[in-house]
Amino acid sequence: MTERAYASKDAAAALARAQELGSTVRSSAKGHARYQVIYGCAAAVLVLVLGLLPHPYGVAIGSGFWCAALTGLTVYSTRQRVVRRGYGRRHSGMIILCGLLYVAVLFPGTTWFRGVTAWWVAGAVVVALPGVIGGYLEAQR
Repeated sequence: MTERAYASKDAAAALARAQELGSTVRSSAKGHARYQVIYGCAAAVLVLVLGLLPHPYGVAIGSGFWCAALTGLTVYSTRQRVVRRGYGRRHSGMIILCGLLYVAVLFPGTTWFRGVTAWWVAGAVVVALPGVIGGYLEAQR
């Protein structure tokens, strides 16, 4: 009888710990979803600043903003306690896709569409999409 009592206490403690860990993972996953959305929005602001401000100011302000945004996001992400399985792969894919879209908007924009507001606003939306969609999908998991 005493062995069963210990076994049921151990099982109850294990279930309580599993629920606690599940809650921690869910709350941390929300933090990673926020990270991706903020990353996408920061990339969009960078595209707008680089495309719409005159040359020396756009690069200076954009570079300073991007460094500050990445520093803040890095500090924020290191404070998250856990990540879901496969998040690193999904996160890397989001960063790579965002970078490819950034180059696809920036190169033609600086070559042929310098100062064309419609190009840069549309390009900023396109560059922000991987982060926003990735954040939405991460929040749904």
